[in-house]
Amino acid sequence: MVIDSHVHAWGYPSTEHPWVTGDIVKLVESFAVDAAYTAEKLLVDMDEANVEEAIVVGYPIGEWTDNWYTVEAAKHDRLSGVVMVDQFAPDADDRLRDLMSNDGIIGFRLGAICPYDQMWETFDPTVEWLREAIDETEFWAAARETDAVVQILVHVDQLDQVVELVDTYPNLTYLVDHFSHADPLSAPADSGFAAYADLANYENVYPKVSEVQHRSEELYPYEDMHDHVRWLIEEFGRERVVWGADYPNVSDVATYEECVAWLDHVDGLSKTDREWLRGRSLKHALD
Repeated sequence: MVIDSHVHAWGYPSTEHPWVTGDIVKLVESFAVDAAYTAEKLLVDMDEANVEEAIVVGYPIGEWTDNWYTVEAAKHDRLSGVVMVDQFAPDADDRLRDLMSNDGIIGFRLGAICPYDQMWETFDPTVEWLREAIDETEFWAAARETDAVVQILVHVDQLDQVVELVDTYPNLTYLVDHFSHADPLSAPADSGFAAYADLANYENVYPKVSEVQHRSEELYPYEDMHDHVRWLIEEFGRERVVWGADYPNVSDVATYEECVAWLDHVDGLSKTDREWLRGRSLKHALD
């Protein structure tokens, strides 16, 4: 069974849920999908790519904390949802409890690579607000109470912040997105990417080999990122490395079928390795 750990879907704009993030609206125009990429359209594309299930990650084309469509998408039997919550908000703990009470919602995502006052608008690997978020104890208590999965986008230079978070709250499951924007031209063991070795010591941390198309400097099958995949498997074991497409965010350069198939070209991976990465490791993380 192929399970995609990272896709996006969003609904049509409305008075109640307008599209307000101009840069993302422009970005969507470059995608090879309809401007409003609904869960129904996603499911059609999943069928064509032989993907059985997927996790819909909140998409900030509207206000980034407006999770209405992620909740709607997660009502489909084959889809789950990851929402986005402002953990510094006064009611963040109650908001998380409310969102997690919806069928299919499995956790929340932190954009730790984004400046807090420009969330999901731009990236800055020097920001450190994740350290401050560790002190929001009521929010993290709600995360533990609801068994929420914590999904984080950080740069490789910020992985030490993730170590601090995991060390403080070790009883949660963590997914770390998109190779942490690793430089494909730097060997994994000789760059900031090597900090993943510290996270490998925590059995509840799962790195994601996702959005490879935008990390790589090469065309399909993105061979300059293959060493990073093999290195993560060596450090974490295949049972803890999770694949994700980031479709349709990568549809400007890849088909969904290519998003699934590129792992077939990574030398040294067995059929069983690929089965783990494409679904079994995610199920292991969520069990």
